[in-house]
Amino acid sequence: MTIPYPNTQPMPAIAAVTPPSGAARPRVTFLGTGYLGATYAICYAELGYEVLGFDVDADKIAKLNAGEVPIHEPGLDELLRRNLAAGRLRFSTDIAETADFGDVHFICVGTPQRADGMGADLSYVEASVTGLAQHLTRKALIVGKSTVPVGTAEWVEQLVGKHSPPDLGVEVAWSPEFLQEGFAVDDVLRPNRIVVGVKSDWANGMLYAAHKGVFDLAATEDREVPLVVTDFATAELVKVAANAFLATKISFINAMAEVCEVAGGDVTQLAKAIGYDPRIGNRFLQAGLGFGGACLPKDIRAFQARAQELGAGEALRFLHEVDLINLRRRTRVIALAAELLGRRAGPAGPDLSGTRIAVLGATFKPNTDDVRDAPALAVAGLLGKAGADVHVFDPQGAENARRVAPELTYESTMADAVTGADLVCVLTEWADFRNADPVALGELVAGRRVVDGRNCLDATLWSQAGWEYRGMGRP
Repeated sequence: MTIPYPNTQPMPAIAAVTPPSGAARPRVTFLGTGYLGATYAICYAELGYEVLGFDVDADKIAKLNAGEVPIHEPGLDELLRRNLAAGRLRFSTDIAETADFGDVHFICVGTPQRADGMGADLSYVEASVTGLAQHLTRKALIVGKSTVPVGTAEWVEQLVGKHSPPDLGVEVAWSPEFLQEGFAVDDVLRPNRIVVGVKSDWANGMLYAAHKGVFDLAATEDREVPLVVTDFATAELVKVAANAFLATKISFINAMAEVCEVAGGDVTQLAKAIGYDPRIGNRFLQAGLGFGGACLPKDIRAFQARAQELGAGEALRFLHEVDLINLRRRTRVIALAAELLGRRAGPAGPDLSGTRIAVLGATFKPNTDDVRDAPALAVAGLLGKAGADVHVFDPQGAENARRVAPELTYESTMADAVTGADLVCVLTEWADFRNADPVALGELVAGRRVVDGRNCLDATLWSQAGWEYRGMGRP
């Protein structure tokens, strides 16, 4: 059922439950303090909950307890320091302490792609659930929040039954996350929906109490937060289905960019025109370098792998093409670079030796320092392999990028990156790059050539400043 809250209609009855700890509100823990767990832990403390974050990484926990956020997420550092000072929030590497503290334990560990295939690696989920269950001394609710293959919640139930004392009656639920990097604080505090998969009234009541701070904030701001109460399988499928749809929409407009390039059309105008149709909408219709990050690429692959295991592989065959379209955008940038530099492509691709190329952007999107499966960094690497002398600048992601691709040269300013460049490639749509002055940059480069890998620049303005401009799917 879907419950919009607040609403003028009476709320369906949700059983009031007393947290097993005896606290007025459920004490909540977040196992895994990476991007997902750290953001949720900090924001739930801001909502007034007593929160404990757990991780096996002692350095990460020490930084968090010292008020240092290990990731770049706008607004998160201030919330961390405020809630540490208020005493509502702390972090630990002690699983026994975590088990003793919490009433609701959220599993927020990573589920990366397996090294031996497309499926999700659930070893971190297994380790966290098993470790927690062994140390529980009272009834508790274990809630999966990580993105997982459908059927995982039932498996987690079996793990809990095997490793926790049977007389405690520990229960399992699932509540997927929908965070967008760069907007994650608002996505936790002001979500556009909450989905819970439960099997009992007690679990439903505990999860409602664990989300009441979100609903109360919505009520004070006169907003509605739909609450979808459903079964395990549906709750697990919501996140991967949403990601598959978004990935498909992005790859669709990038496929249209490929057609526009050979037909002489302009994909930006095409996207604007079809985006006015309310059945389609204009979000995620920005043609360019394609999607990346820690979620969409690995999630659509894991979704295909799981569907194949369940005998429904044919239903998701289209996602394979979605993935291929996305990866083709990276090689398209190399082709545009070679075209602008007058280098012909041989069987092994173009030879870009003797050229200096400035790459603006390393993260997979702006307002984050996340370079996981970042198209910008992948393209920078391909340019380097083609022989170019690549100089990268990113406002937040240089340190992480250097660890992933140490063979590239990283600059501390945009001016340093473009100075002496034969070609500039804008590959992440940071505001600094979108708003850059093409006249001023033109004074620094060796050649006024630019590849707009995100279609985020004003093509007319750059052309008027004397630049050879190439966009993605644009004439």
